Amino acid sequence: MSKQSVRLIFIIITVIAMFGIFKNLFAPTDNSELREAIKNGAFLVDVRTPAEFSAGSVTGAVNIPLDKVPSQLSKFKNKKSIVVFCRSGSRSGQAKSILEQNGFQNVINGGTWQNVKQLKVEN
Repeated sequence: MSKQSVRLIFIIITVIAMFGIFKNLFAPTDNSELREAIKNGAFLVDVRTPAEFSAGSVTGAVNIPLDKVPSQLSKFKNKKSIVVFCRSGSRSGQAKSILEQNGFQNVINGGTWQNVKQLKVEN
């Protein structure tokens, strides 16, 4: 195979890979599980700092900052479903992992607090 053929194949593979990455970045998020959990009264937990929480959050949500989640596990017990959220979805992803490592299987990362707020308003 010539160098030009190898280069062309590499370019084609790169373009295909980039298309997949961009498709995932810009594809609409499937919020159906989150929407259903909120509709059914999920335990809504804002894992941002108290200052962030006081500046605005979701009606009915409780504030358990990420660094307090491990010491507040009792607050999550016996909840049918749990939705954790924050500013970007990063801290809530960490909170979800902490909860799952402690045996909770009914945890949804709601992403941003604005996303959860919007879905709650729609319900």
